[in-house]
Formats: sequence, structure tokens, C-alpha cells
Amino acid sequence: MKRRQFISAAALSVTAMSTFGFIKFDGEKYVGDCATTSDILGPFYRPGSPMRSNLHIPGEKGEKVTLSGKILHQDCTTPYKNAKVELWHCDATEVYDNTSDEFRYRGTVMTDDEGNYTFDTILPVPYDAGGGLIRPAHFHLMVTAEGYQSLITQLYFKGDENVAGDPWASRSTDRVLDVEKLADGSNKVIYNVGMAPTLAVETASLAKLIGTYQNETDPESTIELFDYENDLWIKNEAFGSKFSYRGNNVFESPNNPEGLEVYMTFEIISSNSIKFSIGRENGEKRTFIKKS
Repeated sequence: MKRRQFISAAALSVTAMSTFGFIKFDGEKYVGDCATTSDILGPFYRPGSPMRSNLHIPGEKGEKVTLSGKILHQDCTTPYKNAKVELWHCDATEVYDNTSDEFRYRGTVMTDDEGNYTFDTILPVPYDAGGGLIRPAHFHLMVTAEGYQSLITQLYFKGDENVAGDPWASRSTDRVLDVEKLADGSNKVIYNVGMAPTLAVETASLAKLIGTYQNETDPESTIELFDYENDLWIKNEAFGSKFSYRGNNVFESPNNPEGLEVYMTFEIISSNSIKFSIGRENGEKRTFIKKS
């Protein structure tokens, strides 16, 4: 299924930009601030992709590429062993596999003792996202490591003419990567990830929020909230859009760029009555009331 068919579902998935590799003084010593920047999860994440590093499909078109790197603790130097790294991307015809049991161009690996991860796959291609927007080619990467916020990010490639006009890629200079051409005609891309901690919600509290909500002014419009790996998600056709807790009954799609923050603000009216508003801080907001 091509991305353009789901572009409306992606509206709530906008997330982060920061940088990799700043150094700061903490009062006693210089320490690295290498928290990797996040990006839109998009509507095509699927949990449960097979444990495999080789995503090649015999007979399929596409330029071969090896994506590799290290997952690091927040000190920017200590490797993170057994972090879960999930990769997904479209095929050479702009299509994501959202439904098949084959999980085409989707895979999961665990980092080794030195924090290394590797995937062998093909380079994704740009695609028409609708409304005149051509999204640059990109990998989706999700890293889950105990003690840290799950990281969702997209990796773009230098030389792609669509990067400059893309509202996410154009702000992500630290994630527009070199593609090295190897002697055998394949390609190599390297990307290291620095993890960062964040607030977590108590499981029992999160359980109170999940369920189906109706739009306050249009009862036919509903949103389903669910819990996945102790984060709050909005269900969509492929899987869902993740929101992280920011305190004060507020959740945010992780690490949005300035001006594009999307918030969910909950109001606990009574033990059996909950509602939330969703939207950008200074933009139009919609209110939903819990139905079940």
C-alpha cells in the first residue's frame, strides 16, 4: 500500500529533531549529549517483525545496501547490549507491506556485546505522499532499550533532491547520511544511536486511559487509545501513532520540532469519565470523551 493512501493518518505522528554529538560541561567534567533525534513514526509501523538482519527478497529490484551502527548509552561511549532495533521501509515500487505474514522489508535485530547492529536490505525510494509532497527516500528505525525512551527516527540520504522540500527531512541534517558505494556495487550506510531517558507512566494509570473515545461534537468520529510497551498509542490502520508522557496529564508525540508539537491533554472528570483534547499548542484542538 502506498503512503499517499494514509497521509491523513500520519498527521498525529509528527516527532522530533535535535542533534548527535554535542559536548557540555556538567559542573565537574565535559560530557557528551548524543541523544539521537527522532522523527515521524508514520502510519506504517508494525510490531512483531521477524528476528532477521537480511531483508533481501529474491527477484526483487533495488540497490543493495548494508545499514549498520552502534547503540550507545546516554554517556555516548558505553555500548548498549541487547537493544532491540527494528527497521522498515518501502520497496522499489513505493509500497510498504502492511498486511502480509512475510513482513517484506521489515526486520528486528538485537545489538551484540559492543552495541552493534546490522541490516542487509535495499535502498528505499522517494514516493508521492499526496498534496504535491514527494517524500525523500528513507529508512524507519525504532530502538527499544530498557531504561530509555523508545527512539523512533527516520534516516535520509545525501544527494536526494527531495530532502530540501520535505518538512521533516529538511530539519534533520544530522540524519541525512552519506551513502558509500562499495567495489562490488553495493552500498554502505552507517548510523550510530545515542539513547536518552524520559518520564514513564505508571502501568495502572495508563490502563485508565486506554479505550475508545468519541468526538465531542461528532459522535460518529472515534479514536481508540491502547497501551504498547508502556506507551500510549492512537490506533490507525497499520498499527498506531505513539505519544509519550510529558507530565501534568499531557502526552506528546515524541520530540516534535518547534512549532509542530502535537499534544494530548487529559481531564479526569470522575473515576468513570475521562476526556482529552488533541492538537498543536496554538492551533485548533479536538475534544474526545471516553466511550468504553
